[in-house]
Amino acid sequence: MDTLNGTTEQRHKFTVKYRQEYYDLSNFMHKHPGGINTLKGLNQTDMTARFLKAPPHSDAAMYLMREYKISAQDYEGKKKTKERPSAAKLADNGIELLEQTKQSAEDSNNNQLDDSMEFLVDWSEAMLPQIGKITKHYDEWVHKPVDRPLRLFGPWYLEILTKTPWWIVPAFWIPSIIACGWQEFQENSHNMKGFTVLFSHILFGVLFWTLLEYSLHRWVFHVKLTSDSGPWLCTLHFMIHGLHHKVPFDPMRLVFPPLPGVILATVIYTPLYFILQNHHPRLILVGALVGYLGYDMIHYYLHYGSPSAGQHLYEMKRYHYQHHFAHQDLGYGISSPLWDIVFNTRIYLRKLKFQLKWA
Repeated sequence: MDTLNGTTEQRHKFTVKYRQEYYDLSNFMHKHPGGINTLKGLNQTDMTARFLKAPPHSDAAMYLMREYKISAQDYEGKKKTKERPSAAKLADNGIELLEQTKQSAEDSNNNQLDDSMEFLVDWSEAMLPQIGKITKHYDEWVHKPVDRPLRLFGPWYLEILTKTPWWIVPAFWIPSIIACGWQEFQENSHNMKGFTVLFSHILFGVLFWTLLEYSLHRWVFHVKLTSDSGPWLCTLHFMIHGLHHKVPFDPMRLVFPPLPGVILATVIYTPLYFILQNHHPRLILVGALVGYLGYDMIHYYLHYGSPSAGQHLYEMKRYHYQHHFAHQDLGYGISSPLWDIVFNTRIYLRKLKFQLKWA
């Protein structure tokens, strides 16, 4: 069973065959953007024909697929208790596969595995010192996701600061938010006018955060990089956001560590205080921090939660996965697509024939 921090108990083996190669999807099923039920009935089968019928997978998705490749011996060992299909069924599958392959040859991708770029780095070593050596290929490499452990720094005392369990964020920020707004709350909660001041300023702060969330994600985290971008810029980009696109399933790097969060909040709040010092800037800060807290928890849930169809978070989970694996230059909103609509960077999700489930 999945736990909220993303760890899992031992899963039943789920192996498939695709284009004469073999894959163990046991640890990928609950992460699959299309949900667990998309893979229903594929265990220990040749999924090629069905895969080719599906909507084309993105280059990033196909690149990720190689992470789960296993040997033919492992595959046969895991399926030997499975009844083998009849010769007639194999023949029918072969004819269907041939027809689908001919049709898919006209598609842009569906569905060939990209050549690996992982030879550029040594995954057994700290990654951050290596980024400056691959700047020519960095932008392409960082947008090709993998599912493996990543060490950012060499020294353990630095590395541990880069990993944050999800519960650290509410444990730190909820008391901080209360302390920040307690005096204002006491002064303005005794009458309707004061309550209106509280509500309106906090609401403005939340709205301000949603714009800040979008702006940081689009123009800072996704700053345009080229083969000529310098080592410092590529290294900074990888540290603040690139690593999340490279290893999108790392549960310890899905929320923002409190220390850099405090620094960022201070940098943003200082000019805000001087500009709005007669307009309850602390209440606006409270609202912004509430918005940030909601954003970080939503972001974690979008990766490891299983929202039900019809809910806002169900659509946002699909939306965010599209950003990761298909449209990395669109869909910058995490908690809401509001500013994507305003700035014309919205991702339009296709209609589904069935409900997706991730647990």
